[in-house]
Amino acid sequence: MEKSENMKALFVIVNAGFADEVVDIAHQAGARGGTIINARGIGPVHKSIMGITVDTEKEIVLSVVSGDTAEKIMAAIKEKAGLKSPAKGICFTMPVEKHLFNSSY
Repeated sequence: MEKSENMKALFVIVNAGFADEVVDIAHQAGARGGTIINARGIGPVHKSIMGITVDTEKEIVLSVVSGDTAEKIMAAIKEKAGLKSPAKGICFTMPVEKHLFNSSY
């Protein structure tokens, strides 16, 4: 496994229903796994149905990958599921200071 200094936590936030597509894109770009988290977005645009405000449902895909792999995944997400797509995906990374992985991972 890579050294801790080169590991990144990659977060991809997409509209609900697109997380599986993002996981497939990330897997094709080199990710070995991921976690999907259901979320609720807040912001200036809310849907209103019969006078009831409905917050935008989101999904977050989290993966821990090497820095090089993170760059490949982010480029693929931008192309296939970025802000100009129905997924409206955004992504960012954060450094991973320590990790403990199974040696077969």
